[in-house]
Amino acid sequence: MQNHYNVHAPKKATNLTVNTSLLSTAKDLDINLSAVFEQALAYTVQIKKRELWLRDNQAAITDYNDDVAKNGVFSDSLRSF
Repeated sequence: MQNHYNVHAPKKATNLTVNTSLLSTAKDLDINLSAVFEQALAYTVQIKKRELWLRDNQAAITDYNDDVAKNGVFSDSLRSF
């Protein structure tokens, strides 16, 4: 999976608000909150960037698909199946 951020950038302390029961349970289970947060945030960033890319490129994707539906693809005459 491609990273959408600099994985070597320095860490920065941050304050978060978390449900106290969930936090207590996570601590009891020795869950590394920083690691879980970073993984979840990286995944959320990846999904959001994908959504933005699809939105920004929707017209070109539609135009390409329409062209393929009308004219086929360049290799249609080369395929044997």
